[in-house]
Amino acid sequence: MKAAVYRTYGPPEVVSIEDRPCPRIGDNDVLIRVHATTVSSGDWRLRTLTVPAGLGLAMRLFAGLRKPRQPVLGTELSGLVVDRGKGVTDWDPGDRVVAFPGAKMGAHAEYVAMPADGCLAHKPGGLSFGEAAAIPFGGLTALEFLRDKGRLQAGERILIVGASGAVGSAAVQLAAHFGAHVTGVCSGENAGLVRSLGAERVIDYRREDFARGRERFDMILDTTASAPWTRVRHMLTPKGRLVIVSSSARDMLRAAVNRRVIGGVSSGSHKGLRHLVRLVEDGAFFPLVDRIYPFEHIVRAHAHVDSGRKKGAVVLSIIPDISRRGPAAGSADTHRAQSLRA
Repeated sequence: MKAAVYRTYGPPEVVSIEDRPCPRIGDNDVLIRVHATTVSSGDWRLRTLTVPAGLGLAMRLFAGLRKPRQPVLGTELSGLVVDRGKGVTDWDPGDRVVAFPGAKMGAHAEYVAMPADGCLAHKPGGLSFGEAAAIPFGGLTALEFLRDKGRLQAGERILIVGASGAVGSAAVQLAAHFGAHVTGVCSGENAGLVRSLGAERVIDYRREDFARGRERFDMILDTTASAPWTRVRHMLTPKGRLVIVSSSARDMLRAAVNRRVIGGVSSGSHKGLRHLVRLVEDGAFFPLVDRIYPFEHIVRAHAHVDSGRKKGAVVLSIIPDISRRGPAAGSADTHRAQSLRA
């Protein structure tokens, strides 16, 4: 099978497509023919070893001290089940699925083996494979940090820093769905997009320092490591909390002793993924897709993620999806959630 492989850390050019053995499945696994996957911020961090201050050694211990331990990146995918182990009864060949290998990676390949009871869900019928592949990474992170860790309640006021990224765009939609009053922080060029996702107010970080505002929030969700506790604590209500998706080592340690600072990692549960699929089917959530690249243009896809200008997810199309809606592959146009739900 074809897979995108990186043997050393560095720029997008360290990634190349190679032939690799097709994964074998055990009795309780399914084999998925991948139709689409994404290049996420998680892939960028692993490829470049770019992490917040104080976390460099921890990242190398996880990823591999001198070279990548797992040479195939990719945290999420959509595709078809093509085989199953003899102990599997819940999935059949031909099932269209969304899957989240998460930290195990491996989705930048033509085939992926997954535990049948792992983070798998049926693909929503109204989405293309490319759109469906963008559900898990941003959606699960946003869902777990807002609902499970931060315990966001209806009527609360939330500030989402990095509101146009994969996690941020999902968080805006989910927070609005939960009944919260959403303020998003992003560039001015993305303000209309973020409002269309459900934000009541948008702050252009290029024109205004969001940390100098007078408004107080019940929750601040930081997806960009630009809202440390020392900078934003005055913006919180007496019971307000800072929820950190991306942060410095100092704030991660602070989360262990300060109840108002909440960190951790997304667990990537199948229950969470199936809940997101239901929200998609109900029209309450739509995975935002920035660009779609053919698999052979994976270096370009990584370069776009490196630019820091992506809006939502950058998708890799491994099998061309003739049902895909929206602009052509590689277009700078973004799928607008409201128009695509129509």
